[in-house]
Amino acid sequence: MPDFQTLLIYALPLIFAITVHEVAHGWVANQRGDATARMLGRLTLNPIKHIDPVGTLLVPAVLYFTGSPFLFGWAKPVPINFNALKSPKQDMILVALAGPVSNFIMALLWLLVATFTLDMSDQFLLKMAGFGIVINLVLGVFNLLPIPPLDGSRVVAALLPNNLAYEYDKLERYGLFILLGLLFLGVFEHIILPIVKTLQYAMFDIIGII
Repeated sequence: MPDFQTLLIYALPLIFAITVHEVAHGWVANQRGDATARMLGRLTLNPIKHIDPVGTLLVPAVLYFTGSPFLFGWAKPVPINFNALKSPKQDMILVALAGPVSNFIMALLWLLVATFTLDMSDQFLLKMAGFGIVINLVLGVFNLLPIPPLDGSRVVAALLPNNLAYEYDKLERYGLFILLGLLFLGVFEHIILPIVKTLQYAMFDIIGII
């Protein structure tokens, strides 16, 4: 059973990563004409507004305590009215990419924390920063998969003709099962993890972390 400090090392970066991810979607949508998220109070960094009991708490906890080789979770999706966007097709791409881009930016911010922490020799913050880098890279890469309802699928749908996009979006009802099946078949180990590790090692190498 991990101690409280260990739980903080993993829980804080994860909650912050998925919270900022959702806020980024809503913020860009608001800039492009859809105020739905703002009116519902979702443009806030208060994690309570974004917590999904299953995706934010239960799934990551089960994966962690069962020794899963991967750890992921999700927040309550920020509601987006794509028809309210100024240019629905083009803006859908911007809104979709906002989440993963925010994760890559947060990974860089955690890298800065790790850089300062090296001089302080603070193992607690160093471990938290290391996990913050990894979990944000995982969420960024994972969400770019073109599988509904992940962000990558929104980009694909926006690029497809309307009739094909409509049929493609029908896959969303099976999205969770498709993702679980792909993860079971090794998509995480053979596709996502190598990309994440390449990015992670490149970032760690910059500040001399092994």
